Parts: sequence; C-alpha cells; structure tokens
Amino acid sequence: MTKTIEDLQRDMEAAAHALDFEEARRIRDRINLLRGGSDAAEAAEADTSGLVRQKPGAMGLGSSRQRPIPPPDWKPPPKPDLMTSGRKRK
Repeated sequence: MTKTIEDLQRDMEAAAHALDFEEARRIRDRINLLRGGSDAAEAAEADTSGLVRQKPGAMGLGSSRQRPIPPPDWKPPPKPDLMTSGRKRK
C-alpha cells in the first residue's frame, strides 16, 4: 500500500512527538524523494542514511558544490617566472 505525502507527514509528526527522531528523519527523506519525482516503491526502498544536509557554517553561494579531487599522481604545473625585467617586450 502506498501512502500519500500527507499520510507520511502525519507519521513523521507522530514519530517526532514520540521522540523517535531517527524514524522521523527516514520519513522526511522519503517525503523529499517523493516530492523530487521518484515513485512510491523507489522511495520506500531507498537507503537515505548517506544523505547529508548542508552544514550551517558552510552556507553561501556555491557552498554546495563538490570539490574536484585530482588523481593521486597529478602535480600542479610550475608557476610562471615573475622576474621579467630583463626581457624584451618584442
């Protein structure tokens, strides 16, 4: 049986009122998946334990972007020589 978002919101509020915050978190994540466009079966089976909310201290423009991780054998290119006073401009 598939539950509607309103039913899930009532279940989430009941779990939070009963101080079962882990269950309320699972239901909240399931509601977010349903609102995002997944069907009820996918939302019920989804493992949401790896989902992480943005930390308050890291908020700001572009803070939710991923950082690129270079390959382990990558070396940055050498910096240009800033001492160019003795060279001709042509």
